Amino acid sequence: MTQSVSKSLPKSNHDEQEQNLRSQVFAAVQNYYQFKFAPRSFVPGQTYIPVSGKVFDQEELIKLVDASLDFWLTTGRYAAEFEERFAAWMGIKHCLLVNSGSSANLLALTALTSPKLGERRIKPGDEVITVAAGFPTTVNPIFQNQLVPVFVDVKLPSYEIDIDQLEAALSDKTRAIMVAHTLGNPFNLEAVMGFAQKHDLWVVEDNCDAVGSLYAGQKTGTFGHLATVSFYPAHHMTMGEGGAILTNDTRLKKIVESFRDWGRDCWCAPGVDNTCGKRFGWQLGDLPSGYDHKYTYSHVGYNLKMTDMQAAVGVAQLDKLPDFVAKRRQNFEFLHQQLQDLQDVLVLPKATPNSEPSWFGFPIYVKEDAPFIRNDLVRYLEEKRIGTRLLFGGNLVRQPLYQGLNYRVIGDLANADRVMQGVFWVGVFPGLTEEMLTYVAETIREFCRAKSGEG
Repeated sequence: MTQSVSKSLPKSNHDEQEQNLRSQVFAAVQNYYQFKFAPRSFVPGQTYIPVSGKVFDQEELIKLVDASLDFWLTTGRYAAEFEERFAAWMGIKHCLLVNSGSSANLLALTALTSPKLGERRIKPGDEVITVAAGFPTTVNPIFQNQLVPVFVDVKLPSYEIDIDQLEAALSDKTRAIMVAHTLGNPFNLEAVMGFAQKHDLWVVEDNCDAVGSLYAGQKTGTFGHLATVSFYPAHHMTMGEGGAILTNDTRLKKIVESFRDWGRDCWCAPGVDNTCGKRFGWQLGDLPSGYDHKYTYSHVGYNLKMTDMQAAVGVAQLDKLPDFVAKRRQNFEFLHQQLQDLQDVLVLPKATPNSEPSWFGFPIYVKEDAPFIRNDLVRYLEEKRIGTRLLFGGNLVRQPLYQGLNYRVIGDLANADRVMQGVFWVGVFPGLTEEMLTYVAETIREFCRAKSGEG
């Protein structure tokens, strides 16, 4: 009955009725948020302190419900809004949303294998320089594209790529560099981009942990030919799952879009036809002239799009992003100051010269001559309800997934082994209060001094 009444209403009245109903839903959502997610007091030793987490308010829930009421289940208006606004915030021309940061890494590197790049395309057997200490999804796309990773070491305590090994890593098969900004700390972009330009190499910046980080006053993720971002709940802002590819190169943007959207040659948005103005006027491959461009494929692609409900959450998060970045820096500085007196047993993190990180976490290296090992401290912190993480996969060449695969190693990767044996990190995300961070620092100090015989 309601449906028949709605259909009989003039459009203006129908729109007004719809908006009134939405407003009622949004008011209920706001009430639900205040009930469900009411703040809880922190009790040291009882309340768990996570290393990361999502920070949100009623706006994320309202926009999520708003998108769901449209029942537009694929990428749509919110995705378009986010791509435009995030690209502007980053200071880059193109942003393409995908379903995860890992997919973003896969698409970014895979785009460089496109035949549309001619002589510059990367081919099976070509080499990609990367670092041994990091997260597997920075490296996996290299293997997935039948390329050869060349692992170099990192520097301590910045955890950035050791640029002194770049020349040794170079061969006549080197075609690209794909490196992450570790825990938000930028790598030496001046050196890496200079090296890449000198040898005509592609650069993919894995910026998943570094949204808002600056190098020489410029945001990371805007230096390389392509860059990637993750919107997993642990990251600087969240959509639940989700990621993005960034580029200033319109040709690369179209190639990424093709690989993301089934490999099709057409670049029309979902629900849109004939953007190019000649949908039935193309002649590509061995297809008959005029074959529908919407069903013409130029790459062996995927379907890695994001839903509009996820993008709606991202639109709400964007308004908070500057404050998120500022809070991460503030929390990092607080911990750094609080732990200054423990540098006889701990190595505190150090920003890369000429950079201003948007820290993802606070990495700590337990010195080799300390009267305890990393695992002892980590266990103690977890017992005290303080979350910890290792620096991802440690030395990745020691991980079981790469055993027997084809790769090259530069040097002995001594620092990657040190990361594997002695490094962990604690959180600095915006949901942590000064009271929580004080408890974290005091607990670390309590353990270190007790083990040093000073407790």
